[in-house]
Amino acid sequence: MADVSAYAAVLRGQARAQRSYRTNFAIDLVSSGVVGLVELAEVWILFHNVTVLGGLTFTQMILVFGLADLCYSIADLIVGHVDRLPRYIRAGTLDVFYLRPQPLLAQLIFSDISLRRITRLGVGLAAALYGLHANPIDWSPAHVALLVLTLASGIAITSALFVLAAGCQFWLVDGAELTNSFVYGGRYASTQPATVWPIGIKVVFGAIFPVAFISFVPAMTLLGRPVINSWIGWCAPLAALWIWAVALFMWRAGVRHYQGGGG
Repeated sequence: MADVSAYAAVLRGQARAQRSYRTNFAIDLVSSGVVGLVELAEVWILFHNVTVLGGLTFTQMILVFGLADLCYSIADLIVGHVDRLPRYIRAGTLDVFYLRPQPLLAQLIFSDISLRRITRLGVGLAAALYGLHANPIDWSPAHVALLVLTLASGIAITSALFVLAAGCQFWLVDGAELTNSFVYGGRYASTQPATVWPIGIKVVFGAIFPVAFISFVPAMTLLGRPVINSWIGWCAPLAALWIWAVALFMWRAGVRHYQGGGG
């Protein structure tokens, strides 16, 4: 309980600090929302020129985009700031975390909360709600359970990608471009229909970094158009377990590899 209270106190302090500069905070909120709207506009512009893409109509694509963007935005809000790890390694300030009697990863996750990303989350939520309303989904108890499972698994998968990228930084230090290719590249891929991916992308983002299970695969089951078989739409938790196993392995290996800042 004491550990939980300590983490909560840190988060409250970070939230107050971000809100104290109101003009900057407002600008951050607006800019974050604009980025989300621009990406949503890309989908609209694309379907303004074609009726069907990868077998999906505009309203079906909005559902895929909304679920993926919502999951990524929540994970980014909670875990996304672990990408500051290279900065801590270079400055030698990561060693300070080792002096505290809490797990290193937990300290990094609870060291901040990026409130400016709330508006981006709002864009994803609005798109997901529109997609759920506009598409003729049979809201059986099984489909309701699938939607809840999809959101939980999607957040877990995207959070694991952030942790995996952070674990790689113990070796790369300045390798953000490399890790962004599967973190933010995966974010973009998850908002697109996997049916149009070339075979190489399907292997990378369908099996190795299973972002297809964040939204597309379960969304197809919700829409009554399952990929291969309907049971595949329920495999998102397995994908989450797989990528978390990889992420934690990389994180633990990175922690063992780290020898200190040398200062």
